[in-house]
Amino acid sequence: MARTFSTNFTTALNSEYVKYFFLIEIDLERVSANNTNRVTYYYTSFNRDISWNSQTWVGDGGVFEIDAPRFSSIIDREAYIITLTDVANGLSDTFKQGVIGNKIKVRLGLLNSNEQPMTGVDGNGVSDIVFLYSGFIDAPTIAVNWDTKVAKIEGTSPMADLDQINLTMISKDGMDQKNSTDTSFDNIYDDNETAISWGKI
Repeated sequence: MARTFSTNFTTALNSEYVKYFFLIEIDLERVSANNTNRVTYYYTSFNRDISWNSQTWVGDGGVFEIDAPRFSSIIDREAYIITLTDVANGLSDTFKQGVIGNKIKVRLGLLNSNEQPMTGVDGNGVSDIVFLYSGFIDAPTIAVNWDTKVAKIEGTSPMADLDQINLTMISKDGMDQKNSTDTSFDNIYDDNETAISWGKI
């Protein structure tokens, strides 16, 4: 099915210089034994906040880098990597709660001739914002060096599971990522010893 662009988007896309911005929606829903705490972050790569779709997309939220999706000739992996600064430890603290499998969405917008973001709709009701990517958080990591502290989120599409081998950490923390109420690994320790007797006792 062909993608439909708004009139303003098409005009800006055909101009001599095309300037764009991203809208990034990250769903960091955290589930515990007692409650579900839904934390959705709205970021933009533009240099100030943008109001769109009844949300404020934060311009100083720390969007550090956005990598384009990588595709291969077989359906094995489609990745979208977003890097955010995390000086206040907000994302890293959330990562510890377990965020693998939560949703991530990326949208694209263009600037008009006055270098202002276009966030409206045309006469046919088509939005100036284009939907680019929808997937799930696969590999959240925190990287710290002398200059910056960044949170890197790698998102994969639902198609990525067709030919992908997923590893499971056999530990209490690894099980908590999948099910916080499962206690099957609570009594397993590195220094735990079990005496086994052979033959008749």
